[in-house]
Amino acid sequence: MIKIAVCDDVIEQTLMLQKHIVSLIEEQLQGAEITTFATGEEMLQAQRDFDICFLDVEMREISGMDVASHIRQQEEGRTKSIIIFVTGYERYMNSAFDVSAFHYLLKPVDEEKFCHVFGRALRELYAEEERTKQYILVKNSGTWRKVFIKDIYYIESANKKVIIHTEAGTLDCYGKMDELERMTGSGFYRCHRCFLVNMEKIVSYNADTIKVANGDRLILARKRYNDFIRQYMKYAKGGGIVNV
Repeated sequence: MIKIAVCDDVIEQTLMLQKHIVSLIEEQLQGAEITTFATGEEMLQAQRDFDICFLDVEMREISGMDVASHIRQQEEGRTKSIIIFVTGYERYMNSAFDVSAFHYLLKPVDEEKFCHVFGRALRELYAEEERTKQYILVKNSGTWRKVFIKDIYYIESANKKVIIHTEAGTLDCYGKMDELERMTGSGFYRCHRCFLVNMEKIVSYNADTIKVANGDRLILARKRYNDFIRQYMKYAKGGGIVNV
């Protein structure tokens, strides 16, 4: 079941908007679990994970931007919520990029625009669900093991062996980096001859280093820096999860 949050300052004029958003969601998606919140503080206190979050920006006590920042901090290294801001103010649009917002809708909400954006969000959500099912098969101690791509931080070549660093720990196997690069696909980048990084797990980078969500730092070959930037931007524009 898809879990959706709608958070808006519930005063008389915004209560109608909140109900309107809920009705538009229900028109496009049957059976979703929709939870409404009257303030950002109320939403954070609930300590729940949502697939899609509709957030106002200017709210009492805690702003929508602060709520979004808190959500992103809690999500480091795992699947991200789709955040859509619904606000009457254009001036916060640039700040929305800082929390990797999916879209920025202006009040009064245009129904056709809302349906288009929500439809795109659902398609992204379903695509991410399919990505979580992808895996590679590797041989470890004579046994073939299934490793889900979403769980891999990076792959390292060391002493004629390949070490796969995952959320569950490390896995040693025999194989070639070129072959693993083909198996993992476009969501991974060969940042150095010895390192293949999952771009979903990148949290920061500079001219010669990439930091991943488990805290490890990988070498970024200087001659590959410009290509890395191009590929990472292409990955992000294609809907890839960005933590930077």
